[in-house]
Amino acid sequence: MSLKAPKKHSDEMSNSLKAPKLFLLDVEGTVAPMSLVYEQLFPYARTHFERYLQGHSGEQGVVNDLAALAEENAKETDPEAPKFTNPDYWDEALPYLNWLMDRDRKSTALKSLQGRIWKGGFERDELEGTLFDDVPGALERWSSVAHVAIYSSGSVAAQMLLFRHSNFGDLTDRISGYFDTRTGSKTAKDSYTSIASAMDCEPREVMFFSDAVLELDAARDAGCHTRIVMREGNAPVDDAHGHRKIKSFDLL
Repeated sequence: MSLKAPKKHSDEMSNSLKAPKLFLLDVEGTVAPMSLVYEQLFPYARTHFERYLQGHSGEQGVVNDLAALAEENAKETDPEAPKFTNPDYWDEALPYLNWLMDRDRKSTALKSLQGRIWKGGFERDELEGTLFDDVPGALERWSSVAHVAIYSSGSVAAQMLLFRHSNFGDLTDRISGYFDTRTGSKTAKDSYTSIASAMDCEPREVMFFSDAVLELDAARDAGCHTRIVMREGNAPVDDAHGHRKIKSFDLL
């Protein structure tokens, strides 16, 4: 988790959201279109994995990621999963990495390695963090009255890159904290309790936005307020489990 001091609070706030001290945001399908991940970021990582690992496999951070990946593989229950048992042989990791991406697994080691590759892509302007049009204004309004934090299965490093290199410029000054799966599963109640504690507030003072019903269920079980975000391109939601639906941040 990365944490920054909040902006100075303002007296003005939308009538519809007076209570939150923390606006907690998912990324995919909430602040960024699904196409960013599946049409840009995932293909970019897949294309660059072999060359990146070949050139960086001796770096300590990558060594740690490969060791964690081998540990995940040792616990893998799917018999079809490629084997990756020795982190010293980075080339043997490639089939398993691709297999995980094909299934959109929320693997912490995979996400960390992806983030390392995306860093180069963003810095070379080969990637851009595409956000929905209503996101910059919402971040500006919310950060003037409360904390804003991101909680995504993508690594903290990748999250920061996304907002630093967005299609609206650098928005990181509006975000106080970043959380990934090292905090815990996004479908686990305790993850949201931990985030609230880390951001110095109570779960009842958190408003969590996501397109995923199971994530919202976990946040609500922890005591958070929730909103399910209905964006164009998201999977249809037949049963919102009582979570209030929104299509835009503009009225919040």
